[in-house]
Amino acid sequence: MSRTPFHNDNPEEENMQYPRLALQPAALAAALMAALAGMPAQAANTLVGFAELAANTFAPGPTSGQFQSPASGVVPPYIDKQPVQGFSAVLAGPSAGSFYVMPDNGFGNKANSPDYLLRMYAVTPDFRTATGGSGLVRAADYTTGAVRNSFDNSSYINLRDPDGKLGFPIVAAGTNYPYAGSGAGNAGIPVDSSIRNGRLLTGGDLDIESVRRDKNGNLWFGEEFGPFLVKTDATGKVLKHEVSLPNSLGIGSNPLVQSPQNPYLGAGGNNLRGSNGFEGMAINPAGDKLYTLLEGPLIEDPNQKRLIINEFSVDTESYTGKTFGYRLDAAGTNIGDMTAINDHEFLVIERNGIQGTSPNAGDMFKKIFKIDLNKVDADGFAEKTLVVDLLDIADPNDLNRDGKTTFDFPFVTIEDVLILDANTLLVINDNNYPGNGGRTLVGPDSTEFIQIRLDTALNVSPVPEPGTYALMLAGLAGVGLVARRGRRAQAQR
Repeated sequence: MSRTPFHNDNPEEENMQYPRLALQPAALAAALMAALAGMPAQAANTLVGFAELAANTFAPGPTSGQFQSPASGVVPPYIDKQPVQGFSAVLAGPSAGSFYVMPDNGFGNKANSPDYLLRMYAVTPDFRTATGGSGLVRAADYTTGAVRNSFDNSSYINLRDPDGKLGFPIVAAGTNYPYAGSGAGNAGIPVDSSIRNGRLLTGGDLDIESVRRDKNGNLWFGEEFGPFLVKTDATGKVLKHEVSLPNSLGIGSNPLVQSPQNPYLGAGGNNLRGSNGFEGMAINPAGDKLYTLLEGPLIEDPNQKRLIINEFSVDTESYTGKTFGYRLDAAGTNIGDMTAINDHEFLVIERNGIQGTSPNAGDMFKKIFKIDLNKVDADGFAEKTLVVDLLDIADPNDLNRDGKTTFDFPFVTIEDVLILDANTLLVINDNNYPGNGGRTLVGPDSTEFIQIRLDTALNVSPVPEPGTYALMLAGLAGVGLVARRGRRAQAQR
């Protein structure tokens, strides 16, 4: 952290003459040490809330996991249910203390997730804090945020394409689920009737990794198979054709950025590695600009530490052509999420692929950085400043009950960060259900919700809720009317 030189704003004291200290060096050092001993310790990023969602948590739905192999003691399929796990995005919920969480495509890839529904869930964590709390994450009503006893049909929305807006065939259009030809499952498993009839989207269609709500109340999902942007209404209904990403920097010959799973992939092949799409996506406070951040570099980029941020206009529903660079740390390999602080500063989770139970756990890298798009160097990289080391968080009250007063977040993927206020962040891991290895090798890892009080406040500009935009516009119109009346009254005097 930078320190501002002391300046006395009292001119009288500035002009006063003070006697010189007559202390010898040793005495001066002793005096300074005594003074420092009496000062409070420097503030640290501190865990102030902890809650946990059990790994084996499910919601109603068609049978899932039919193409998934057993792992961590969990044996699929999951009959007439869907796992509520693998969160890759978080938004503020419908009521204070509630949140919307978005799982990704399901079980890790396109081939094993065609029966996993793409959803957003509402949850209300009862954070364990210094003053109490159960430390449990509870299901909530998606519309009101009211706590539910369990996840039911009121707790989520399904992404769906009833009007056929997407330009490629989806799983719901087939008779049987697609089968890769090897592994769990087979080619003769029929698509569930609820998926077909509702044209529900699954992890065989899109790998959603980020979501933002725009100024009009619509949702924009960033995904990795294209990578594409997908626009839906507030209920998850697709509203338009998916949006491809142009190769704005002109790296290589492909005019688009395309992953190996892109349904329109041409003879030139992919120029982005698999699972390197829109892991992070932010929206500005006005709700009219999206900033998409690729998880990995373009294959042909000579600088493999460069991740590209592209600006997208919600009004024109197209990319603006503005790009920025995010420079990975020497120890970093991927990003996990991106969220706006204000119109030019953003938080980014950066990590590597090592987790808590790995033999080389000492090389783990899990940090949150602040970047500033108003401060870009000659190579196009945004200025980057450390905000939180997720492996070194003060926990004076041992909120996760591990017997330690330092907390770490040792999961391989950490993909959710939400600014609660200028001093507090919510961070959630993606547990890659039924994967493990973050905290345990016995059974799957759970999903942890943590609140971190920052040692330095952020310069936060709140994102207005969609309903407030009309009020803001009406207020501005009213101000303009009053001003015009005032000017006319003055002219008549």
